[in-house]
Amino acid sequence: MINSQLLLAWQMIPVEFFHTLYMVIASTLFALIIGLPLGIILTLTAKGHLKEQPTIHRLLSLLVNTTRSVPFAILMILLIPLTRLLIGTSLGTTASIVPLTIAAIPFAARLIESALKEVNSGLIEAALIMGSSPWQIVYKVMLPEALPALILGVTTLMINLIGYSAMAGTMGGGGLGKVAIQYGYQRFNPILMAITVILLIFLVQLIQAVGSWYFNKIIKQRSKGTFS
Repeated sequence: MINSQLLLAWQMIPVEFFHTLYMVIASTLFALIIGLPLGIILTLTAKGHLKEQPTIHRLLSLLVNTTRSVPFAILMILLIPLTRLLIGTSLGTTASIVPLTIAAIPFAARLIESALKEVNSGLIEAALIMGSSPWQIVYKVMLPEALPALILGVTTLMINLIGYSAMAGTMGGGGLGKVAIQYGYQRFNPILMAITVILLIFLVQLIQAVGSWYFNKIIKQRSKGTFS
């Protein structure tokens, strides 16, 4: 019995581990493509900032907060029509990227907004005095200065998406969540469940370690004056 469980784990887990990575990386990239400009606009239109627009800021904040408040399981169900429209099906690994991306966009936008607001206002004022436009300030001052915080934010985003991807696996998606629920829990296979949990923990620790390493590398380079 144990040998058959281990054989099943050996056959399924490498493929589903790759599927989890695929979902997390793809949804992170898509979320940043939309979330980065959204976070920048939220920052620039805030009170006292470069392009203060209270109405736009309130509307975007309401949209972001509303999306963030919807539980992921409910969001997946609500997005089934959109997922079918874009992918052709609401089931499978690729289909799961749609709700994962939608769930990650507002989270990414807030992380980016928070990182940009930490930039020293003196640097922004100096750039304005030198005649830089608001968008030049964003790309030449704010984003480079906020890079360490942005790295930690992306790391946090990816770790959250690992949890979301596991949940997606319980609702027709792929990845390690599918293995744990459909083949571990429902088929009373504790070995398979234990292996998937260990791999999920390992994946979280790996992403956190890489993010922390890159963060520390940039901080160390800046302290030596070698980072540009």
